[in-house]
Amino acid sequence: MIDKIGFIGLGAMGNKMVPFLLKAGYEVFVSDLDRKVVADMVALGAVACESATQVADSAEVVLACLPTPDVVLSVALGENGVVHGTRVRVFVDHSTSGTVLARQVAVALAERGIQALDAPLAGGVAGATAGTLSVMAGGDKQAFDRCEPVFQAFGKNVVHVGADAGMGQALKLVNNMIVASTLVATAEAVLMGVKAGLSAKVMVDMLNVSTARSFASETLIGKCVLSRRFDMGFRMDLMRKDIRLFLAEAEAHGTPACTSAVVKQFFDQALTSGDPSRDMTHVVRFLEQLAQVDVAY
Repeated sequence: MIDKIGFIGLGAMGNKMVPFLLKAGYEVFVSDLDRKVVADMVALGAVACESATQVADSAEVVLACLPTPDVVLSVALGENGVVHGTRVRVFVDHSTSGTVLARQVAVALAERGIQALDAPLAGGVAGATAGTLSVMAGGDKQAFDRCEPVFQAFGKNVVHVGADAGMGQALKLVNNMIVASTLVATAEAVLMGVKAGLSAKVMVDMLNVSTARSFASETLIGKCVLSRRFDMGFRMDLMRKDIRLFLAEAEAHGTPACTSAVVKQFFDQALTSGDPSRDMTHVVRFLEQLAQVDVAY
């Protein structure tokens, strides 16, 4: 019998993922504070629930895609959390909430006979929309095997990265730290070229067929910044949160994070100069202000 699926958190990513689960034939029970987005999912065939506990009373596998660690903790272990559900057997956290929280949640849920996977996502809103997300899952292999077909409904690259709780989170923090760092470094370099008289578009086009090519040059700057759309689909405050989580992990493991610490300062400064919920590519606007030129067509 195919598992019934719960999905908690219908934000920028979740509301794109649920339709793929429905198309794959799953019965999906959803919950979110935003009544409108819940209604949108119900119109597609999902079943609305009033709380995380109700979701966990209705589905064997419960997925969560939430903005911050404190929200994950509340949804998983709070008064109306998944932990109190009567039907749930596997809880999957698709959020980026750090290794410490992943282990805390896994231990607490195990006491209730519920397995936990931390399975952060990469690919952004574009990947969620296309159903091509990367899913990096840490936790029990048996639980992963049960959930793998579910992940494949919205993911293209689905990998079990390790059996210990928190290993998926660790890999996601590595991913996001690299994205943030290459964005800042690429923007600084391109701004120097613009100031020297080079066309931003000519420069970026050449970089993208040369050894400096990266996700930052191709997508973040090449599409989101040059066009002045600044629309990668990931909030600046959430990227700064991920950088802070990475730095905490680096300190805990005793690994160098000098460059990462400097990158965090750029995001700190950018956050003070506008709406924290702006797209993370707006960090380039802060650098442009320092250089007094823009990276634009």
